[in-house]
Amino acid sequence: MSKKKKNPLKITDLTFRDGHQSLFATRMRTEDIEAIAETAGKVGYHSMEVWGGATFDTMHRFLGEDPWERPRTLRKYIPEEVKFQMLLRGQNAVGYRNYADDVVEAFVDEACDVGINIFRIFDALNDPRNFETAAKAVLKNKQHFQAALSFTLTERSMGGDIFTLEYWLGKAKTFAEMGAHSICIKDMAGLLSPDDAYTLIKGLKSTVDIPIELHCHTTSGLAEYTFLKAIEAGVDILDTCSAPFANRTSHPAIEPIVAQLQGTARDTGLDFDKLNEINEYLEGIAPKYRHLLDTTRLAVVDIGVLRHQVPGGMLSNLVNQLRQANATDKLSAVFKELPKVRKDLGFPPLVTPTSQIVGVQAVQNVLFGKPEGTLEERYKMISGQVKDYCYGLYGTPPAEMNEELRALALKGYSRGEEPITCRPADILEPELEAAKAEIGDLAKDRKDLILYTLFPTTGKRFLRVREGLEDPPAEWTPRTIEEAQAEEALVAKAKAGELVEKGSAAAPSSGARSYQIFVDGEAIEVTIDGALPTQAPQAAVAAPATAAPAPATVAAPAAAPSPKPAAQSAPTGAGVLTSPMPGLVIDYKVKVGDAVSAGDVVVVLEAMKMENNLEAPISGTVKEIVSANGATVETGAVLLVIE
Repeated sequence: MSKKKKNPLKITDLTFRDGHQSLFATRMRTEDIEAIAETAGKVGYHSMEVWGGATFDTMHRFLGEDPWERPRTLRKYIPEEVKFQMLLRGQNAVGYRNYADDVVEAFVDEACDVGINIFRIFDALNDPRNFETAAKAVLKNKQHFQAALSFTLTERSMGGDIFTLEYWLGKAKTFAEMGAHSICIKDMAGLLSPDDAYTLIKGLKSTVDIPIELHCHTTSGLAEYTFLKAIEAGVDILDTCSAPFANRTSHPAIEPIVAQLQGTARDTGLDFDKLNEINEYLEGIAPKYRHLLDTTRLAVVDIGVLRHQVPGGMLSNLVNQLRQANATDKLSAVFKELPKVRKDLGFPPLVTPTSQIVGVQAVQNVLFGKPEGTLEERYKMISGQVKDYCYGLYGTPPAEMNEELRALALKGYSRGEEPITCRPADILEPELEAAKAEIGDLAKDRKDLILYTLFPTTGKRFLRVREGLEDPPAEWTPRTIEEAQAEEALVAKAKAGELVEKGSAAAPSSGARSYQIFVDGEAIEVTIDGALPTQAPQAAVAAPATAAPAPATVAAPAAAPSPKPAAQSAPTGAGVLTSPMPGLVIDYKVKVGDAVSAGDVVVVLEAMKMENNLEAPISGTVKEIVSANGATVETGAVLLVIE
């Protein structure tokens, strides 16, 4: 019997982007990637996803790093034959709304300049019109345009009235005609079953003559089985992660796949010894990020996703948002509300930004409305993004929207109450020149200008800190292994009942520091007066073979965050507007002395990356503005006072 023709399975590594985005809220720092980059570059990967998705946002917002520098830094250690890949949200770029064509074109140009080779472009509604500008820019730069199908379902398997095999094959054919070099099946919630994967890949292979890549999250527990059938169907490329950053809401681990295929026609040829070296390194630094891992559930498989379809990254955001709002008991109610909101909005696939749009609206319906009431009672607070969506700024939904919701959302909408039917970006005016006039000399080049345009509030803060005009936020301070180990020691003491009971010790000194630790998913605040408790010395962590330059990070203070200030009495009364949820103050629409009417929008609050218009509770005159643009506020924080 003749041997089968060799057809090596190619692998895209997601560890340094979607892996830590799915498990650790995208908080992995460049210095921690840099230290193992040279080894990763020798594994034999087809490509490495190192950028895009939430990295651009998280790096400048939470880490104090210039996001443009990460690909440049990593390329110093990784050879050119290993392609650098990014996730691009079509007309959303790496933001959360559709941007004008000049912004998208400039972003792609600059991304090519810093070393991105493969652009995985997707649209949350699978609307080809939202691919056009980004795809043309990638092709103009002679780089690889990969079109992604944002996979979703309305039933347990592929089919129903909307997401049929014909639906997906039609989309793929359109993308191929647009010049796509490859097609990716982007299964962000782990919904693709093994048999459906086989059918879909076979169908794609007979419809388009370009490589097919499969991207599955392991949230539901299906992904590994789905991968087996995908390999059997002839898939060209699979997306995986190194084991420490795999599974749960992340992706299948690469190591078992390599072992399983060794000696077969589809042998990956990856270097297992190098994979093991990466594993040991990641295990060594993992304590710095473990506090971000959602361990509130015993099971590593979330079968609930087969019903609510919320992707892993969005799921962790929902849990965190409810935790900050002291409403974790409402999670089951949010899961019940999610499918209703999704149906109202025309069954959009749940992927950024529609996952945030649907998820945040479901949270708001539960926290501020009546989930079992009328539509108007449910949608008491409608986010700005839902209004934009109803207007058509995100494109055409796969199914008909609830027209009653559309009318409610567009009542008094600034752009008009009749939705558009054209390509969304066609009605958007160019943005870069106006942004340049706003930010002025603070933006030193076009990359700075794009950062500000995409993220006006946090981008401006980053640029101000970089120029020494503002102190860096405490959250930018890197978390060390020693601090992580100290916190783990506190958790161990708390579980063992060895912490001193509150009230039995002397008052803390002025040098005491407060920490919030989580024990079995429950928040406990601990004040440490004196030296931190210690654990055993940290395990040796592998260093790069050559000395690494300092990562491109804005300097942050070495000291840990100061203790919380003593609580002060807050104003009360009918005219006091408080924050309904934790968030970031984007903009005050009024100033002290302005006359307002009840229901006027006075503050724009960003929560879970969505903007919410907060209205004046009474008519009167603005007496006091308590917070400031760019301030982070907690639930119940006073924003302004009207009398």
